Amino acid sequence: MTNALPSLPTNDFIAGIEAVASRFDTAHYPQQNLPADDWTLLTRAGVLLPTLPREYGGRDSHVEMCRVVEAVSEWNLPLGMYVTVITGVALRPIALWASEEAKREVLPQYAGGDPMVAGFASTEPGCGSAMSGMTTTFDEVEDGYRIRGRKHWQAFSSSAHWWLVSAKNDDRGREYGYFIVKRSEGFRTLQPYEPLGLKVIDYGLNEIDAVVPPHRRIHADGRNLKPMVEMLMASRAMMAAMGCGFLRRLSREAHAYADRRKIGPGPQSAIRFVRYRLAAIDTSYTVCAALNDYLQTSLDMKSEMLGAFPAVQAIKTVATERMLSAAHHYQQLAGGEGYRCGSPTNISGQAFLDARVYTIFDGTNDLLSQQLTEYCLARTGGLPLSKFLAEWPLTASAITSQGIDLGFLDRDLRQEHLVLAGRAIAYAFAIGQVMRWSAKAGPDAGRRARAAIEFLKADIAGVATEFGLLSSGVLGIEDGAVPPPAGVRFSRSVPVPAEA
Repeated sequence: MTNALPSLPTNDFIAGIEAVASRFDTAHYPQQNLPADDWTLLTRAGVLLPTLPREYGGRDSHVEMCRVVEAVSEWNLPLGMYVTVITGVALRPIALWASEEAKREVLPQYAGGDPMVAGFASTEPGCGSAMSGMTTTFDEVEDGYRIRGRKHWQAFSSSAHWWLVSAKNDDRGREYGYFIVKRSEGFRTLQPYEPLGLKVIDYGLNEIDAVVPPHRRIHADGRNLKPMVEMLMASRAMMAAMGCGFLRRLSREAHAYADRRKIGPGPQSAIRFVRYRLAAIDTSYTVCAALNDYLQTSLDMKSEMLGAFPAVQAIKTVATERMLSAAHHYQQLAGGEGYRCGSPTNISGQAFLDARVYTIFDGTNDLLSQQLTEYCLARTGGLPLSKFLAEWPLTASAITSQGIDLGFLDRDLRQEHLVLAGRAIAYAFAIGQVMRWSAKAGPDAGRRARAAIEFLKADIAGVATEFGLLSSGVLGIEDGAVPPPAGVRFSRSVPVPAEA
């Protein structure tokens, strides 16, 4: 890294990131944990600087955080997640809420171009998404806080130098705390995990028994999990940037593949259903481009994001669905070669493996969809849900201009309906963002937007069909099957915020 990086114009800075990111092209980069020397190439190009405040050597830019991840994800989707976890999940809360003493201790280490890695340790064996059931504890001791417990599926389980760790103290009325822990203080890996995709990131089972000084506790409300809601917001929102870069590449390469592959006398792209699959990939890219525009212009990861809760839930679910759907279409176009990782003709096999986990990351899409519906239901003020959505700023423009009928939501919503309803709400939000993006994008945007909107409207129609399917008794409960125990529902990773 050079001293000029913090003062470069944004476009020049991003161009430097793009030049280095191209070295990690998924088509030929090894499917392995990222070596420190390779991470150094990116840190010296400045991938961490937009997250860091200027007083600690950073560029302090929300837009650049998004553009860095978008640029990296176009070449290597897992590497986009690698950058996102360090910047949006681990360093961002430290930059926003840590004490000045803790910031001075930690943040300059990430501004110097060394291959420093930071992670967020929250998920535990046995509690899954129900973070209120965490068993990692903290106790006040003479030298600060002692943190003990086990965490797993943390990105960088074996390689992170610093950790943001969540813990609780049941003796103080279930008080939650968030602590900055140095690996050498008592964070060790017991077992590495082997993921199906995202091979650049190391995962595993970790044990913590560490004492940290008082100044390394993050300033956050300790009586509920709302701080954790906020800490996950940036990475969920960043799925739009990852999806935009990833799908730009998939659209480009799927078209090139179908044009050069011969099926009989002509190219594969002359087959009408192939053209439909290509259109589906293109519209997924358009949707993510619109969501990414909203991310860059309407959200701000440099400040508290709790007020953006419903938009972020919608962004994450729609963007990740579009990523996985497009990867599946691309793999189908590639046929047998699409099932071959390392194929010299396409990257679809690896693209599908990498994209499939995104609907699970940071809370499963089913969970987030349910939370989105619950958020809206808490604000209807007695109105039918469809009426509320027709007036709600995040969905009103889409529903009104496109004549979308969400009347099927106006019924007693059981848990299964809450999940499906959240998907419909998210699709309506996405339609509004495609319309917004189209109004200010280039001359080709109108055609692209019309196709994307039709696909999203079909998604809403599909949810309505699933409501009808549920009414037919497919769950078996209405036919005399044993229902689940009373009160059983999706476990929540975090509560739905009361304000916003």
